[in-house]
This record gives sequence, C-alpha cells and structure tokens, in this order.
Amino acid sequence: MIGCIYDPLFEQHGIPDHPENGTRLAAITERLRQVGLWQELEHLQFTPATAEQVGWVHEPDHVEHIEFLSEHGGGPVDFETQATEQTYQAAMLAAGGCIAATKAVISGELNSAICLVRPPGHHALPNKAMGFCFFNNVAIAAEAALYAGMRRVAILDFDAHHGNGTQDIFYSRGEVLYFSIHQWSAFPGTGSVDEVGLDEGAGWTINVPLPPGAGDTHYLRAWRQIAVPALNAFEPDIVFISAGYDAHWRDPLVNMQMTADGFYRLMQETCTAAVDLCEGRLVVVLEGGYNLNALALSVENTILALGGREIKQCDEEPPPLHPDQDKRVTQYLNHAIEQHRQHLGLTDS
Repeated sequence: MIGCIYDPLFEQHGIPDHPENGTRLAAITERLRQVGLWQELEHLQFTPATAEQVGWVHEPDHVEHIEFLSEHGGGPVDFETQATEQTYQAAMLAAGGCIAATKAVISGELNSAICLVRPPGHHALPNKAMGFCFFNNVAIAAEAALYAGMRRVAILDFDAHHGNGTQDIFYSRGEVLYFSIHQWSAFPGTGSVDEVGLDEGAGWTINVPLPPGAGDTHYLRAWRQIAVPALNAFEPDIVFISAGYDAHWRDPLVNMQMTADGFYRLMQETCTAAVDLCEGRLVVVLEGGYNLNALALSVENTILALGGREIKQCDEEPPPLHPDQDKRVTQYLNHAIEQHRQHLGLTDS
C-alpha cells in the first residue's frame, strides 16, 4: 500500500505570480484523479509538527520568525522567498505530514509513501529560509526516523537545485547519507563534488554536479554507479527521496533534459535497492518542479514506480543535445563517479 500526504492548506501558501505556488499541487492532484491513482492511495490523517519537532533541525529563533511573519500578514525573507499569512501553518503541517508518513512506513502500516507537500524544504538551513523553502521537511522526517529507532537513514535528492539545507544539517553526522544530483552553477551555488562531509559524516555527503543538458541516460548512470552502490555501502534502514522534478527538460527555471520516464527509472532503481536493503521502506517528499504538466506526469510516474507498475503515458523526448555539450556532461559525470567510488572504497566488478 502506498500512503499519501496531502491537505488543501498546502495550496494556500504563497502568491499567484511566484513560480512555487498552489497550482503545482492542484495540477498533481487533478492528474492523479484523472488517471485513477488518487483513489488507490492510502490518504493518511496527520497533524502539524510541533515546535519541538521542527526544532530537531532548526533554531528556535528561525521557527519563531516564520511564525511572526505569517501572523502579521507575511513578508519577504529574501528576494525570492516570500512568507504569506498561511505560510507558517502550511509549513508546520507539511513537516507533520512527512513525520506521519515516516512513522507509518517504519511501523509497516505502509510499504511506501509520497508526501505531496508545500512549501518545499531542502534549501531551508537551520537558521534561515531560502530558495522557496521555510522548514526542511525531509530533514525533519529523517530525524523522526532516527527517533523511531532507525540506525541509518539515506536521503537521495534529484531536484535540479542542490539541497544545501539538507546537506548542512547532516554534513558532520555519520547516521545520515545525503546524495544530490543537480545542475552545477544553478542556485544556490553549492554542492561541488569535493563537498563530501566532515568528521563522522566524512564520505556520506555525495554530490554529483552536472552541467546543463544532463538527461535520462546521465542521471541513470549516476544512480547505478554512485547512488545505489553508496546505498549498498551505507546499509540504510529507510530511504527518503527529495523529489524535485525541475530537472525536466520543459522546466522554466533550469536547463536539464530529464523526462518523466527518466524519473520513473530512477524510482525503479531506488525501489529495488530499498527492497534489498531495508524491507522496501521508502518515503518520497515533494520539492521543486515548475512546469505543471511535466510535474504532474512525473509524480504519476513516481507513484507507478512505487507500486511496481508500468508507465501509462510515455513522455516526449527533449531536443537532441549538442555533441559537445553531451561530451562536457559526460566529463563531469565521469569525474564524479571516479571521485566518489574512491571515497567509498568501491571497486569495479
């Protein structure tokens, strides 16, 4: 059974002319209803996270600041991140939903879960909101897993933007693996291949920064040669996906060339690894994705992969990548594979 976290409140945060607005979730839920998947999901009951739970990864002053902004009608956090009257309530409910999904998967009530939440979270730092993110949903959920008795937690992030907040929170900790594949030089400018963790976390931060133009074949190769071997070496008790779909070739904010079919294959690989390593325990948390049609189809394909089902509608292929750019992407990818396989002590079979 696949669980689902959703609440209409998630659509009320934000302003209409911002790229990260409520129509994103509306497009997803409409698509899932049209294809019959919405009715097949187990829709969980959940409550907002408490200040203590959000405080697992965020400073109290930060949480209080977002609450204050919302109570006073909202206001800018930075030039691109705007709180509104509903932001604090929506963000607390999103974090609470991710906690509930995590507990349901750990208990065995569900095989897996998808959290259709907003605002997104992976840019949120312990003391700062940024990049459309206020509280770090996946990091809070990972802490919930650890509190519930999981020894090791893995977070795989395929959003086109590097999850600097998630990396920062777990950078020196050995019980959380963080893997990110993202467009190099895009916001927030972090996530180089040399950022590999410190102290107990040394080697368990894994970044695969790729130039514009990276697509399905590049991502799948990174998954098979870095992400899955890293999971095998780390042996997590539960796997989280920071599922941002802005690497899709139609997305307006970045310049990658993924398709919804490519996201499906990444999820297939992840599901197989989770079954082998942690009894299939897998929680997907929505991050970015700003072309509504591409986002909705990609989420549909994610759910189909979680259920072990075939794609219902194949996606359109992107325009051909120029050979010189394909060569450049491959060079970056080869470098990342070499670097991380050395860090992890992996050998070619």
